[in-house]
Amino acid sequence: MKTTKPKRKENGAVTVASFVEAGRKDLFIRVIAAEAGLNRPILEAALNRPGLALAGFFRYFACRRIQVMGLAEYAYLGSLSESQRNERLRDFFARKIPCVVICRKMKTYPEMKKLGEEFRVPVLTTRMITKHFVNAATIVMENLSAPHATIQGTMVEIMGIGVLIEGKPGMGKSEAALELIKVGDALVSDDVTCLRLDSAGSIIGSPSDVTRYHMEIKGLGIIHVPSLFGVASVRESKRLDLVVTLCDPKNARVEDGAMGIHSTSELLGVEIPRVFVPVAPGRNLANVIRTAALDQRLRRLGHDAIKELDQKLISLMNRGEDASE
Repeated sequence: MKTTKPKRKENGAVTVASFVEAGRKDLFIRVIAAEAGLNRPILEAALNRPGLALAGFFRYFACRRIQVMGLAEYAYLGSLSESQRNERLRDFFARKIPCVVICRKMKTYPEMKKLGEEFRVPVLTTRMITKHFVNAATIVMENLSAPHATIQGTMVEIMGIGVLIEGKPGMGKSEAALELIKVGDALVSDDVTCLRLDSAGSIIGSPSDVTRYHMEIKGLGIIHVPSLFGVASVRESKRLDLVVTLCDPKNARVEDGAMGIHSTSELLGVEIPRVFVPVAPGRNLANVIRTAALDQRLRRLGHDAIKELDQKLISLMNRGEDASE
């Protein structure tokens, strides 16, 4: 399984620029000062309300986080004289903070823009209410800072189960996914899947921005899935529950699990259940993959067909031994 990690800064931190880009649509962010400082790193995913810092108390100041100003902070700054406000803000901006976000689209104090440019600390604004912005921005930061990778494979959702179909080129991954979409399942991504580890320890799969909602089918070219099968035929993202590896039956080995023996695949440090499906002419791969997904769903509910059959066989053998005695 081929995975490639995306490029990051050397210190592994998220930058203000990446935060602005990721939150441009949902957070309504706009840069109003110090664009030259957009490459500053954000070293902690949580956000901070700097009320105590603006009052001059910096002993436990979370300077590595995005600083969010709402009505409370603005009311306090408004209660100060111009010279006091300038002094407090200068001490605040001098702490090498990543950036400042002003909520509710409140009018910016002139000192803030001036100090932002001086210390190269970006000043951002949003029309969102402060608590709504903090909640939404926290999710954006968790997604940006979470471990992630890019993998070759097609991902679909089958009856609520996220399935990654992998295999060598020409094995029929996209064609199998197309058959599943035709019977009501949904496409997550085709050919290239982006994976990230969420805060709950689950692997979340999503498409790349370039190929989102599109598939490449040999002989047809590129198709737009929701235009052909409806908006319910695609998903923005899905938790990964099962990896299906398409393999050549000539090269399949029992010890590799290629003959139906369940194994696991490690992705971003998480063990994901994995099954091998040999590809043969005339075999309906979509039906096999769908059955594997439904079997995985039963396993999550505590039902294991292999163990159940073993128990029945052992019970029959024990009965036979008792009868012979």
